[in-house]
Amino acid sequence: MKTTLLTTVLLFLYVLCFAQVKIEVACNHPDWNYLLNEEVTFSYKITGAEDLKGPLEINYQIGEEKMPPLKIGEIKDFEGTIKGGTMTKPGFLRCTILGTGAGKTIKGMATAAFEAQKIQPTVKLPADFESFWTNAITDARKIPLDPIMTEIPEQSNEKIKVYAINFQNNMKVGRLYGVLTVPNKEGKFPAVLLVPGAGIRPYNANKDFENEDIITLNMGIHGIPVDLPKELYSSLAKASLFEYPFMNLNSKDHYYYKRVYVGCVKAVDFIFGLDKFNGQDVAVSGGSQGGALAIVTAALDPRIKYLRSNYPALCDLTGYLHQRAGGWPHILNQQNAPRYQAEKYIENLAYYDVVNFARFVKVPGFYTWGYNDETCPPTSYYSAFNMITAPKELLVKKETGHNTLPEQHQAQVKWLAERLNKKN
Repeated sequence: MKTTLLTTVLLFLYVLCFAQVKIEVACNHPDWNYLLNEEVTFSYKITGAEDLKGPLEINYQIGEEKMPPLKIGEIKDFEGTIKGGTMTKPGFLRCTILGTGAGKTIKGMATAAFEAQKIQPTVKLPADFESFWTNAITDARKIPLDPIMTEIPEQSNEKIKVYAINFQNNMKVGRLYGVLTVPNKEGKFPAVLLVPGAGIRPYNANKDFENEDIITLNMGIHGIPVDLPKELYSSLAKASLFEYPFMNLNSKDHYYYKRVYVGCVKAVDFIFGLDKFNGQDVAVSGGSQGGALAIVTAALDPRIKYLRSNYPALCDLTGYLHQRAGGWPHILNQQNAPRYQAEKYIENLAYYDVVNFARFVKVPGFYTWGYNDETCPPTSYYSAFNMITAPKELLVKKETGHNTLPEQHQAQVKWLAERLNKKN
């Protein structure tokens, strides 16, 4: 009994100590940017491991994002360097260091960019791309908006009034839901359409702009109210909306994202119907899936004046067919390719790939991301970013993954507010 208790205590202490271990990895260029054929050296430092009383196995692997590693090895020292090699084509080379112990794994990484501004997409533009989407929007607008607004007093304050809203999308039985904030004062105001990242969840009022006299519409995309119990959204994510980005991909006319994309345009229609909207200044903003939807909306709707996109998903989905990373949701990666590599799926995806919408963006945009993103690989979103010929500002925080730092968030809010309010 005493032996068992002692073993349990020692294991607990080991796990506790292991949680303090950190792995930091960096590139030898301060900005992590390299020319083709230029060698990168990765440096690493492991802290908090000196006091561990149990085993710690440390390994590294180097390779292009989402591709099999080109180089693997074991690390014996807590600090050192690793020769990373180079790339002969534009892209990203990543060094990942894994520490394993107590049944747990910790990770550190650094990703070197090799002439990322020259990355070109693999997806092709369908000949009827523009007419397909023009017809889709025309058909959706045949369904009246029938907007409904209900104030949410508990979320309203002296600066803004908050409303639960919904409207008809591209079918009379299909509605989209969101949360609207309107300045609580007289006047006409600009607006921001906030499009969501992936997932199924409730939404509240977005108050980023409550001091800027800007209307915000925080949209859901799944056609379900956004103020239901959280447990319901969890159930939907595991049942009827499980793997929704793959739904009906066998038909470009019925793929899940068709009603999402046209629904974003109808959300702009909703904004233009608001009494307090100034009738001209509207931006679209989002990250990840929302970053994709922001680019899509700006390309489809000429009324959009400004665009903000963080690490957009759904970019260059066919990258995997060319031995490089494709965008989230990784429809054509090694795991999913057996189901979706048929020609009809590849052809249909081209109508929804953000790269093809990026070709038609004509408004100024603010973009921000990092190089360590494992969800939306940088290779994929640079494939779209490099197609945009409109004015664009890019803020890179190289160490970040699929997340936004406070300074990135503050910069994007400031960028949008300054432009939307410059005429007011």
